[in-house]
Amino acid sequence: MAGAAVAVPLSADARETAAPGYRQQDLRRDTDAIRALGITGVQARVGTTGPGRDLVATSGTAEAGSHRPVPRNGYFRMASTGKALVATVVLQLADEGTLSLGDTVDRWLPGLVRGNGNDGRRITLRHLLQHTSGIHDDELPGYTTPQQYTERRYDTYTPRQIVALAMRHHPDFRPGKGWSYSNTGYALLDMVIAKATGRPWHREVEDRILKPLGMDRTYLPDTPGIRRPHAHGYQVFPSGDRVDVTRVILPAPGNYVSTTADVNRFFRALLGGDLLPQARLAEMQDTVEVDEGTQRFWPGGRYGLGLVNRPLSCGGSYWSHEGGDGGYITLNGATDDGSRTVTVSMSTALADSPDNALRQEKAAGDLVDHALCDTPGTEGDT
Repeated sequence: MAGAAVAVPLSADARETAAPGYRQQDLRRDTDAIRALGITGVQARVGTTGPGRDLVATSGTAEAGSHRPVPRNGYFRMASTGKALVATVVLQLADEGTLSLGDTVDRWLPGLVRGNGNDGRRITLRHLLQHTSGIHDDELPGYTTPQQYTERRYDTYTPRQIVALAMRHHPDFRPGKGWSYSNTGYALLDMVIAKATGRPWHREVEDRILKPLGMDRTYLPDTPGIRRPHAHGYQVFPSGDRVDVTRVILPAPGNYVSTTADVNRFFRALLGGDLLPQARLAEMQDTVEVDEGTQRFWPGGRYGLGLVNRPLSCGGSYWSHEGGDGGYITLNGATDDGSRTVTVSMSTALADSPDNALRQEKAAGDLVDHALCDTPGTEGDT
């Protein structure tokens, strides 16, 4: 039946691994709770380093008005989750002595960050990684109205153009004196990686992370669409219109396409110590408070260097970096040692109101919390 949850059957070993905590029916219930908010399709995967298969469940349909189920390991745009990949490469380069996190932006990109009080001589790479640079993002057009999406969805922006747009604004605060999410900061980091290595930044990501980990279903698309199989991505605009926004060109690094299995694989390797020495990983996990608006979506959350720390209801915390763009919203999480990971991808962005966006965040966050706490989901959590 259309909209019903689709679950991967478990082997005897997997059933033994899952019981008596978070089990297949719990994941199914949590994905259904997300779909009930008006999300077209949901896919979620919970992995552990122990024996047995992943827990996988889907809910809803791959396309509005169809009966096609959501692919169990379909492609989706990972959006800002890609910032964790970029941050990992920067930390690897720092460990190799190619650059230092204390380097200023001007050290690598002289004169690029200037004007209206912006000064690249006072902003360090650490500031960029942690969103404490004060650089104000210039909102790129695309999702204000359905008409704007149709007109601007194929617009392209180079990192330099993104920086130039940001330089039209005064900084939000002096470097290191506040926190404000800045996509422009990561556009600058892409340019720094390229300058420091003499190679395109995405080649460094590919050679240092994707290939070694076997993440062969994670890629940067060279066309507006994404590979099959995938669920279509939808945006619910403030007008209430639900529009298929699957075909769009997004600025890097938010343009990466991936799967739940690959995202889990990355966080398992990162937190498990396979990508960074322990000292560098600890540096990545040195967090600061986020701003008040972000706290609404990440209660108790803190930001490290391309890595988010959020509390668990069962005590302790988990590490993640969610992303949302092109009609896909993705939340993920991993335990401190990476032994348990979870990724949930939703193929609808409820952008019709702040309250609905927050309900979507909470429902997906509840799934991540239940899975990492290894506790059953409950009816009515959303």
